[in-house]
Amino acid sequence: MTTRRHSPRFSSRLALGFSSLAARLGASPLALSFVLVGSAGLLPGCGGGGDEVTTADAAAAPAAPAATAAAPPDMAALNAQAGAAIEKYIGSQSLKADGLNVGYDGATQTVTVSGVAADQATKEKIVLCCGNVAAVAKVNDMLTVASPGEPESTYREVKSGDTLSKIAKDAYGDANAYMKIFEANKPMLSSPDKIYPGQVLRIPAKG
Repeated sequence: MTTRRHSPRFSSRLALGFSSLAARLGASPLALSFVLVGSAGLLPGCGGGGDEVTTADAAAAPAAPAATAAAPPDMAALNAQAGAAIEKYIGSQSLKADGLNVGYDGATQTVTVSGVAADQATKEKIVLCCGNVAAVAKVNDMLTVASPGEPESTYREVKSGDTLSKIAKDAYGDANAYMKIFEANKPMLSSPDKIYPGQVLRIPAKG
């Protein structure tokens, strides 16, 4: 059996805020924000409240020293930190692969994942963990399977108004088969009711 090398393009938006996502992955929001917007992403300055400054005050005030240009972020280090954070998230879902390596490219918002998964289901769940992260637009799936033979799943992006029953009806012709999809996406899904638009689910083969 030939292993498919590239997964579908994933476009996802987590219901968690970006800061809470960063906390969940064990990385700082600042580091991830630089990485996930690409090299052009600079954080805006922070404004604050205070007394109004009049033109007279401005005239009397001494000239401000020239601002020192901020050093550009180390994109290679930040990409590495983001990749490590995604890898940590995979581990938090009790998913493993021998030689697992997760790389992130902020400029293209692409995750590249490689390693040897025990079976097809584990491989597909690892790919989903990489893809269902804010600001990941594509997963380059380089994983292989130690024990091939299990049918490959298809992938389905959740649309507004979708339920697992509706997805099961579309996939299998039986709305009551929604638990098959739920089980196939555990432990990432904690409840059949907790899905969100933009999330990608694996849909096991019929039968």
